[in-house]
Amino acid sequence: MKKNLITCVSFLSIMSLFSCSSEKEFNRWGDKLTQYVVEEYMPAKDYIWNWNEAVFLKSAVVRCENNMDKDYLFPYIQTAVDSTFGDANGHHPNAVISGLGLAYLAQTTGESRYKDKAYEIFEQYKNIPRATNGGVSHREEVIELWDDTVYMVGEFLMQMYKLTGNKEFLLEAISQLKKHAEKLEDPETGLWYHGWDNDTIPSQDPCCQPGWAENPNRRNNEFWGRGNGWILMTLVDLMELLPKNDENYPYLEASITQKINTLYPLQDEKTGHWYQLPIYPGEEGNFIESSSTAMFAYAAAKGIALGILPADKYMPMIDHAYAGLEANSLQPVGKYLKMKNICGGTCIGDKDYYYNRGIVDGRAYAFGIATMFYDQYHQLTAK
Repeated sequence: MKKNLITCVSFLSIMSLFSCSSEKEFNRWGDKLTQYVVEEYMPAKDYIWNWNEAVFLKSAVVRCENNMDKDYLFPYIQTAVDSTFGDANGHHPNAVISGLGLAYLAQTTGESRYKDKAYEIFEQYKNIPRATNGGVSHREEVIELWDDTVYMVGEFLMQMYKLTGNKEFLLEAISQLKKHAEKLEDPETGLWYHGWDNDTIPSQDPCCQPGWAENPNRRNNEFWGRGNGWILMTLVDLMELLPKNDENYPYLEASITQKINTLYPLQDEKTGHWYQLPIYPGEEGNFIESSSTAMFAYAAAKGIALGILPADKYMPMIDHAYAGLEANSLQPVGKYLKMKNICGGTCIGDKDYYYNRGIVDGRAYAFGIATMFYDQYHQLTAK
């Protein structure tokens, strides 16, 4: 009851800051984040064929699939995809994810140009370099498995399944999840390390900390918050599409249960957030991180909705994250809202590397993630 009251008070205090005079009235913070991106931060004509932008595109697609603001968001999706049609490609995992917009438009409009392009993306995806175990490499010039990749390719493959009904797309997404887990998952906690190097060639990515893979395990040694968020979101999104009697379901169910159980006691009591490196809450140099907080809470909320996680245990955790995001990580921008406490784009390194990544205000991926959590939370609490 206390946390529900906190949520209510926090919500009212945030919303009292705004009066919206636009043609469409947005009264809730998930709507205000979306409106800010659509109208100010990243209008459809400015869309870039890249992962950062594609995570927001995913949130818009989900809203349309659930008949939420479809008249407002469908034109955004179509313009964003049309304006980048010539740039559309699947040569890199961070490019593949935008293909979900093509698959969605092919399904909803029936236009062959979208379907043909989506299949072209898939054919290019199949030619991305692979590790020795078949995992899709996150880099082209060296062969490395990163946790980010699972979400970037998985969401496209899931959208292709929705378009075609061909389960092979889902099986490919599950296969990539398992192949990456083979190299990145810690069996004790279920959490994933950020990256694994398949060869002895130093990483060519200047964003990474030099020498991160120069150890016997050929991987870094930290569980990055947002990286684990990508995995949790992929897991529940896959499970939403699979029947419970599917042979892969028990593996996915055990995976999400273990991860959420690990994260459950690590939530910061004061802010409702998890930290940049979740297993060191409150440690000097560590910081609360809003995008991973929304990811973990989204996965837990969907896990409850799917009957995987017990509501009596995890709903207070989710309520606390929801109220904590409202109180600590929403920032007014005129009549809109944006996110803060976001870790900027991050590659691979040691503990100090993650602690010294930039904390930024406003990123398309953070807006998309927060909106997806917001919507999932209200679908769950409306039942």
